[in-house]
Order: sequence, then structure tokens, then C-alpha cells
Amino acid sequence: MVDGHPYHPCCRSRPGFGVADQLAYAPEHRPQVPLGLVVLPAAECLLVGDWPERLRDGDRVLLPAHPWQLREILPRLGYRADRDPLRTLPLMSVRTLAPLEGGPDLKTSLSLRMTSAVRDISGESVLNSAPLSALLERMCARLDGALRITRNLAAGCALHDGLPSRDLALLVRESPEAYAGPGERVVPFAALAEHPPELADPVRWLRALAALSWTPLLRLLAQGVALEAHGQNLLVVLDGRQHPRRLVYRDLADVRVSRVRLAAHGVGAPGLGGHVLDDDPVALRRKLFGSVLGGSFSALVSALGRGDRHQEESLWAAVAAEARAAARAELEPEDRRALLEQPLPVKALTQMRLAGRPAGTSGRCCRTRCWHTRRHPVRCRRSRRGSCRGSCRRSRCRRAAVSRPGERFRVW
Repeated sequence: MVDGHPYHPCCRSRPGFGVADQLAYAPEHRPQVPLGLVVLPAAECLLVGDWPERLRDGDRVLLPAHPWQLREILPRLGYRADRDPLRTLPLMSVRTLAPLEGGPDLKTSLSLRMTSAVRDISGESVLNSAPLSALLERMCARLDGALRITRNLAAGCALHDGLPSRDLALLVRESPEAYAGPGERVVPFAALAEHPPELADPVRWLRALAALSWTPLLRLLAQGVALEAHGQNLLVVLDGRQHPRRLVYRDLADVRVSRVRLAAHGVGAPGLGGHVLDDDPVALRRKLFGSVLGGSFSALVSALGRGDRHQEESLWAAVAAEARAAARAELEPEDRRALLEQPLPVKALTQMRLAGRPAGTSGRCCRTRCWHTRRHPVRCRRSRRGSCRGSCRRSRCRRAAVSRPGERFRVW
């Protein structure tokens, strides 16, 4: 998926990239990207997990770096590439790449602004990578195979003046393809929205996908893990007949973990620190609901509805029915009301972008968390219970439940 974002304007502008950079590094142009290898003594690196042997040379560490980063950022820090580059293909995020020779995906530091944030990698993310991956793997083991995570296998960064460098860092992440069986394929939700499969019954298909999605996502929320399940992070495994079989979640850096909720279910979170820890129930709900409804399902409804308001109404009714069923089974009353009755929170990405620091500069990026609320697509505005069962024909309810043509690209 290379064409857009559910509602972020100019999401492919990438300030800091010139025209030649867009052609050379952006996935929509299907380039091969050579990752430079910066050679450092192991004592000058912070390494976590099982660092790949192919990225070692005796007691020295090979840190892959994006070529834009090598040109624009790393020279001023005294780093340069010393070995033949590693040939890769860029994935949706631009800075995560898949080696042509196979193996895990490589998430690199790229100190320019894409959508709302500068995409470097903090020392905190490096340190959290292994314990966060272990925690989520343990939590997903309770989901009967409905959802798997792409594990963080290793992480590392340079120590610059004794401190972890945000500008020369790497996460080694399991490929989603590891969870596809024979005859199956793994597809991001965002790719399905841009290129929906040919379906005899889109409503039935989306209901099956919603049924597959809501239970594991809500169970994790109830137990203390809120995933940022937007269309880039959330993937579905489809069989040869395009039927959804299970979910895969990638990129653990922006999940939120509640130690209080985990403890209530007999789970600890040793080794975790920093921004991923958050016991605020509002923050947990916003993280999940805003991403999965405001991002993943809104884009799918728009794509499958093809501008037909009645079809979109039926599609939202299918998503809502499965949300209600899963919420009754998995959520406590406060979380359930937030999902089914309260306005939908979505990130104010334009405001976040305008509030951030200039692209291509070093230092901690501005991650202002700005939220707006929108009319909720899975609730009936006039129902006393806060959610209609898909049979409501009130015009006001239809207006609340159905996205307008083009609305997924509006600035909110």
C-alpha cells in the first residue's frame, strides 16, 4: 500500500526528502535500497537480544543505516559506512526494510518527519524491545492463535558520548511472512483498503474479518495491552479463497501497557519502562479505538462501499454487530461504554505535524498527543442504549454511521 493514509493530508510529502530521494527510497517507486553498514566496537554499542551473526565481525558490530541518514545526519556525528551495503526493499513505513536475501525485517532510524513524527529510534525503544516482545508473546498465547505478533529479535544503537544515539539505531523484527502457511498470504489492512479483493458478498466478508479482529484486540485491552491497530500495523492472513484466518500485529514501539490491568490478570511487566507504560484507561482506549476504527475499519468500509451510502451502512452495521458481541464478552462496563456509546477519538495528525521539530534535525522529536472526537460509526445517536443493531432506519442515525464519500481523507 503506497497511495495514502485514512485521513492525514500530504502523508507522502516527507519533508527532508528531495525528488531524487523519493524516487530512490519510497516504496511506491519500488526501489532497491542499499543499507550502509557502520562498523563499531561492541563496547561502543548498546545491544539487546540475539544480535544477528551476519551483523557481527568478530568483536565489532555492523549497524545498518538508511542511506539518507548516512548522507544527512550521521556525518555530523562522525559515523560513516565501512562495508558493502545490504540490499533491501522498503516496506510501507519507508524506514523498515526487508533484506533481499531474506530473514528478519530491519527497522532503521530515519530522522525526518513522516506523517506526524520524526522516525528515529530512542534508547528507550532499544531497551524495551526484548521485554515488550516477550510480554506480548505471552499475552497472545492466551488468544487461541487468533493474533500473533512479529517479535523483536534484537535491537541495537550506537553509544555517542556514552549515551544511546537516536540517529544510529536498529530494531531487528520478525517478518510477518513467518505466520503464513501454504497457500496463504499476509496483507496489511491498509493494503486491503487500497486494493480490496473481488468479493461476492463484501458485507459477509467484512463481518468475518471483524469477528476475527474484535475478540483478541478487546481481550488484550481488558488485560492491559492496547495495540495501535491502524492499517499499517495490523495485518490479516488470507487463505486461497480470500477468507481471513488470523491476525498478525507488527511494530510494538507504540503499544501501551497497563501494569495495573496486567497485575489483575496475574501478569507482570519486568524490564519495561518509559512511554509504553500507561495506566490511564482513557489513554488505553484511545490508542486502540482510534486506530482500529478511525484507521483500519474506516478505510475498509470506504473501499468496499465504493461510494454507495447504503452499502457503507451495511458494512458499518457488520462491524458494529461484532464489536458489540466481543465487547459484551471481553470488556468491563466502562470500557464497553467507551467503545459503544462515547464519541470516537482520532489523532489530530495535522496539528501534531505542525507542532513538531524541523525535519532532518537531531534530538528528541516532538510527540504531542493531540486528539479530536468524531461521530462514532458503530453507535446509533438516538438509541437509548447508545448503539443500534443495524435495523435502525432513522436518517440521523444513518448520517452518524456512514462515512461520506472522501471523508476518510478529510482534515479533522
